[in-house]
Amino acid sequence: MIRAILAGLAVVLLAVPALAEVKVQQVTSPRGLHAWLVEEHALPFTALEIRFRGGTSLDRPGKRGETRLMAALIEEGAGDLDAQAFAEAREALAAEFSFDAWDDALSVSARFLTENRDASVKLLKSALTRTRFDQDAVDRVRAQVVSIIQSEDKDPDAIAGRVFDELAFGDHPYGSSRNGTVESVSALTREDMFDAQDRVMARDRVYVSAVGDITAAELGALMDDLLGELPEIGGLIPPRAELLLPPGVSVVGYDSPQSVVVFGQEGIRRDDPDFFAAFVLNHILGGQGFASRLMEEVREKRGLTYGIGTYLAPMDLAETWQGSFASANEKVAEAIGVVRTEWARIAAEGVSDAELQAAKTYLTGSYPLRFDGNGPIADILVGMQLDGLPVDYLVNRNSYVEAVTAEDIKRVAGGLLNADDLRFVVVGQPQGLDQGD
Repeated sequence: MIRAILAGLAVVLLAVPALAEVKVQQVTSPRGLHAWLVEEHALPFTALEIRFRGGTSLDRPGKRGETRLMAALIEEGAGDLDAQAFAEAREALAAEFSFDAWDDALSVSARFLTENRDASVKLLKSALTRTRFDQDAVDRVRAQVVSIIQSEDKDPDAIAGRVFDELAFGDHPYGSSRNGTVESVSALTREDMFDAQDRVMARDRVYVSAVGDITAAELGALMDDLLGELPEIGGLIPPRAELLLPPGVSVVGYDSPQSVVVFGQEGIRRDDPDFFAAFVLNHILGGQGFASRLMEEVREKRGLTYGIGTYLAPMDLAETWQGSFASANEKVAEAIGVVRTEWARIAAEGVSDAELQAAKTYLTGSYPLRFDGNGPIADILVGMQLDGLPVDYLVNRNSYVEAVTAEDIKRVAGGLLNADDLRFVVVGQPQGLDQGD
């Protein structure tokens, strides 16, 4: 019952219609830790988001998957509590904790009621600083991860993504699955978990946001208590990844009536002055569902796929512009040809005024809908910090979209998009399509 109440609180709207009403305070704790805070005292509930920059890119050579496994084990016992006792203590507080790791960051998410804040933070602190990594928990969770890896080895979507990353980034951590391999994960030890935790979860790379029933002074004290005992400095973040992606087609044989295709080329940095022009361009090209050009040309006009989409992927250490679709084996070659044609056409011609206005209307209208509760707002705020965005981005973001012109898009499309640079990874049994095309 208590958990149901907490779940209900998590979805209560917080000044969604007017982003200007989301007042962000920049908080500095007595010990110098920084956070962004939105105070909202209407409900006795707080969402806390913590990120540690680096994530799975900090995996050591030969130990791929250690950060992901470590993150999965954080909640499997802490201090005097084993995994079951920890879960029972969290349930009794009606608190929610989650931990995850991806290429550029490790995330810690917490939701707690005001009346249980102190006890919830104490329990979360034990998970972050007194993690047990009991051998039975390591063995159990590692077996689960190995099972996931084995399933992905049979999943054409996962295979296509993995091969694309290998081609794009080679030996860089971006070039392999953050889950690791069966061999690398099976060899990880309990000691590796402690080592990974100390290198990844350090104060020199932490970002914090909070939204809810908490003041700036309370948040400052909470941060010092919760994070003050973590290592001061973490492991070295690797250098930028060289994009190795060669143009052409790679075919991976897979017994299926349809082929899965992942494609892409070099992308654009998040802090590039032309990012918003590229963002709107991508929306028109392949990012707006049934209204995108690729959906119109590949699905609606020719019936070559059920769905196709593209997206910008500006990571900390590399940038790509990617897309994906699935098509019947006998149609995939034609679908790839259409993608190349549309890629080249929009690079040469840009977009129409009608397309641009429709994209702006959607992108500006849908943005406020993302701010639909304490948790989503806290997640957006911590993501903004990771991206190096200013606080006023919340209210200025839509003006950046509106400022994009058709001339901007034509210039950016002509400079960035190149159909001859596209790499296609095809997993299936495509007909009329040879590797190296």
